[in-house]
Amino acid sequence: MLYTSIKFRNVELKNRWVMSPMCMYSCENGMANDFHFVHYGSRSQGGTGLIMVEATGVEPRGRITNHCMGIWNDEQAGKLQKIVEFIHLNSESKIGIQLAHAGRKGSTWNNIQIPVEEGWETVAPSPVPYHPTERIPHVLTVEEIKDQVQNFKKAAKRAVKAGFDVIEIHGAHGYLVHQFLSPLSNIRTDEYGGSFENRIRFLLEIVDAVNEELNENVALFVRISGTEYAENGWSIEDSVDLAKELKKHGVDLVDVSSGGNIHGAKIPVFDGYQVPFSSKVKNEAEVKTGAVGLITKIEQAEEILQKGDADLIFIAREILRNPYIAVQGSFEMKEDCFFPHQYLRAKISS
Repeated sequence: MLYTSIKFRNVELKNRWVMSPMCMYSCENGMANDFHFVHYGSRSQGGTGLIMVEATGVEPRGRITNHCMGIWNDEQAGKLQKIVEFIHLNSESKIGIQLAHAGRKGSTWNNIQIPVEEGWETVAPSPVPYHPTERIPHVLTVEEIKDQVQNFKKAAKRAVKAGFDVIEIHGAHGYLVHQFLSPLSNIRTDEYGGSFENRIRFLLEIVDAVNEELNENVALFVRISGTEYAENGWSIEDSVDLAKELKKHGVDLVDVSSGGNIHGAKIPVFDGYQVPFSSKVKNEAEVKTGAVGLITKIEQAEEILQKGDADLIFIAREILRNPYIAVQGSFEMKEDCFFPHQYLRAKISS
């Protein structure tokens, strides 16, 4: 199944391999550069079905660090467009971008919050810092929440104009959207806090606003944390219920990760440790899902698909080590996969 195609709207992926979005911390003023051109371009030459660009800030305060990617202005979008055009012209890969806002986890370096003078004032749904020693984030007013929804919408518009095939909204790993979802980081008493319906409101408003900028040639994914590994926190049952709502709002795939919102949470890590979350969301919410998390072997990825635990395989560390894992897998499984014509002398014959 790894080498069967799949469609989301009119976007057809040639295989089920996805380069998971991974921050590179290598931008100046939020702009992609030659490193990113080579980094993403090389993975497309490896036959990967979908290349996902790293978490990209929808406003300056939306970055994790001063060196994170941004798409809050046209110049940044123009730099990204060059990467998109190269991949479209020189491979069969599709390319997506993850739109993000770090919220209270922003203004950091090496996982340590830097002073406001060197960074910025962070924002959040409630006056609850990620770590007790960090400064209290600014609590977004209802009007400011509406502004953030528009920031995602404007970013999506720029991404569509730049030619991206997939837009992913980052709702995981303790960043702003996740902060709204969790009852541990969201203690608001207005329409954006309290009940499950209120806590998911921000994400659904973003989804609706982004969808206004999309068409049938651009698919919409949402990344969530299946659980945050904390008592009375966001649970896998919540994720199933959220996925049902996301499906109603036109989301094409739920990318299921975990954790990131609760400092010091104990996470049991093992090969494929997040796959059960993807499986539960897929089968109980009846939505397409992506599995991610220590998927390192070709046969492991195939088994996940065969068992119906996911529809796409998101790989992170392994594709950093081996940009050609998709084409390598096609050799081993004797399946067709894009291979650059410049490299044909190295192709293993079946």
